[in-house]
Amino acid sequence: MLQVDHLTLKFGGLIANNDVSMQVQEGKITGLIGPNGAGKTTFFNSISGVYKPTSGTITFRGKRIDGLQPYQINQMGMSRTYQVINLFKKMSVVENVMVGMHPHMKQGYFASAFKTAAERREERECYERAYELLDFVGLKGRAFEQAGSLSYGQQRHLEIVRGLASNPKLILLDEPAAGMNSKEKEELNELLYRIIDRGVSILIIEHDMKLMMGVADYLYVLNYGKLLAEGTTSEIQTNPEVIKAYLGGDE
Repeated sequence: MLQVDHLTLKFGGLIANNDVSMQVQEGKITGLIGPNGAGKTTFFNSISGVYKPTSGTITFRGKRIDGLQPYQINQMGMSRTYQVINLFKKMSVVENVMVGMHPHMKQGYFASAFKTAAERREERECYERAYELLDFVGLKGRAFEQAGSLSYGQQRHLEIVRGLASNPKLILLDEPAAGMNSKEKEELNELLYRIIDRGVSILIIEHDMKLMMGVADYLYVLNYGKLLAEGTTSEIQTNPEVIKAYLGGDE
């Protein structure tokens, strides 16, 4: 589904990602882990079009996407969330979900300004899909409340739902469990599996190793911008180089 080959990203003399290759299989949860500052979010930014790689290729569903704009990549079936919750907190919960549908809406400015029949029909369809997605995460009853009134964990779930609103085939989740308590993490764990059941593959960055070892089908480990290791969760747990990167050790 997603194939990254020899991706390098430089900012002047700083090499943020150095010759990184990886792939995401359809219908799987693929994890990207590594110490703070390893280059994980920078890697996400390259995949999603925020940054243009210095070299290397990114192929999504058989098509090259390196160099495309984020909205173009989103229209091809990839969405993402961010480390920091990025909701419109004074807008309603359902309106936040509908924002995620905007890149795929067909009616233009004229239809919106004059409320044509086609525009009203599309708006109604968007509301219906937004309600279905909110029901998917148990937030349908909060649809018309301000997003800022939700609990922290609910806001995290709303962020994920907004990522699903564009009907992606792959969603990139950047530390979705950050700041969650144990109960919220259990709910997130269940939600990830239900997202897979909807036919959406997942690439996830997360520092909670218990969560990652429980849900990921395959893991990649970055350290200082380079790929340190890859493998199943059991292989990564026993990899001496990974243990050294996280815990430190003698040269």
